[in-house]
Amino acid sequence: MASGSSAKKVARLAQKGKGKKVRFQGGTLFPSVMAIVVVLGVALVAYARQSAPSTNVPPTINDHWHVSYGIYVCDKFLPNLTGTLEDPVSPSYQKYNIHSHDDGVIHWHPSALATGNRARLGLFLESYGIKANTKELSFDSTQNGGKSYKVDSDKCKDKSGKLVNAQVQVIVWDQYDNPNKSKKFITDFDNIRIDKDGMAMTIAYVAPGVTIPMPESAVNLPELGAADTVGTSTTIAGATTTTVKGATTTTVKSNVTTTTGG
Repeated sequence: MASGSSAKKVARLAQKGKGKKVRFQGGTLFPSVMAIVVVLGVALVAYARQSAPSTNVPPTINDHWHVSYGIYVCDKFLPNLTGTLEDPVSPSYQKYNIHSHDDGVIHWHPSALATGNRARLGLFLESYGIKANTKELSFDSTQNGGKSYKVDSDKCKDKSGKLVNAQVQVIVWDQYDNPNKSKKFITDFDNIRIDKDGMAMTIAYVAPGVTIPMPESAVNLPELGAADTVGTSTTIAGATTTTVKGATTTTVKSNVTTTTGG
C-alpha cells in the first residue's frame, strides 16, 4: 500500500498537469496533416464509388428502354413535354442520352452516366428543366409555360370536391400493362430508379387521397417506343414491335397480332 507521502506527491503532480494540452513531438503539424489525409481518403473513396461505371447492372449503354410517363395536375394530364433535345443537341442529351419524342415516353438509351443504379428519374426531369420535390412541381420557361405549382399556395379539389392543399406524388408501375401493381412516392423523387424496361410513371400534383391514373401513353407504349428504332424490332415488357419505314408495323402481344399499314 502506498504511504501517505507518496499519495500526496501523486496528487500534487496530477494537480500541476490539470488543464495542460498534450502536444505531439514536433508540434501540431503532423496530426493536422494526418487528419487532412484521412478526410481526403474518405472523400476519394466516396467519389470513386459514385463515378465507377455500372457496366453489369441494367440499363447498360447497349440498352434502349422505354418508360411511359405523364404529368397530372389536380384532375387532368398536362400536355406532353416538347422537344427531342436532339435538334439542336442539348447539353443534357449529350451528357445522358435520355429524351422524349413529344409522345409521353421516356426514351432511355443511356450514356455511362445514366446506366445501372445511376438510372434515376431525376436525370429525365433535369433534362427537361422540371423540379419535383415536397414543396413544388415546377417547369422552366420551355415547358408548360414555365408554370409552378406550390404546395403552400396552389390547391386542388379532393374527392368531395373541396379545395385543399395539394402535394407532389409519383406513382410508379413496374409494367405499363399491369395497372394493379404500383408504388407511391411522396419524397425523394429524383432518386426513383429506372430499373426495368416498360415501366410507367405518373408525376402528380394532387389533393391527398385522389386516385392517380396511369399515363395516357401506357396503352400504346410498344408502338411509341418503336418510333426511333425504324427498321428494327423492339421488345418492351413482352410486346414486340417491328417497324419498317414506309411499310407495315406489326405488334405481337399475348398471342394476338395486329398489323397496320405504314
